[in-house]
Amino acid sequence: MNNTDMENNPSPSRVDRKFIERDRRNQMKALFRRLNSLVPHQTSKAVSLPDQVEEATNYIKKLQMNMEKMEKKKNKLLGIERPNVSMNGGGERVGFKSPRIEIRQMGSAVDVVLITGLDSQFMFSETIRVLHEEGLDVVNASYNVIQDAVFHSIHCHQDEKFANGAARISERLKKSIYESSYCAF
Repeated sequence: MNNTDMENNPSPSRVDRKFIERDRRNQMKALFRRLNSLVPHQTSKAVSLPDQVEEATNYIKKLQMNMEKMEKKKNKLLGIERPNVSMNGGGERVGFKSPRIEIRQMGSAVDVVLITGLDSQFMFSETIRVLHEEGLDVVNASYNVIQDAVFHSIHCHQDEKFANGAARISERLKKSIYESSYCAF
């Protein structure tokens, strides 16, 4: 066979490669169209493929930044946001007060005292949630702020079948509060 015969009758592997490459290009075009359809467009003129990819990349980065801002705002609203915590010369954290919790049971009454720093207000909500899950009815809750500490006082009522549940609640609250306190760092 001479060269003109080979060009007119390409080998099967060459034909397969052409079909494979054509399918790959068609698949890439479809994927680019799909990506392009997800990005809001500000211009109505035709945009080149590299420009479309760059526009999509910029849009994704913008969405990521917006998501981070919204996450920070959510944490601030929930009281989870921590101030910048630094170490003083003695190795203690400045701007953070380790939480303390005390539970006293007197008959059907349960008193919970939660002491937190100003940066840990979400712990109060967590405490109320745990108390409700344990079947206690919150009768009264109050707080006082003294310097950099918040003293929460929660008065609850329990059923008679709940005898000696204060120990279980105490363990559960301590675990919940201390875990959430340290996982924020």
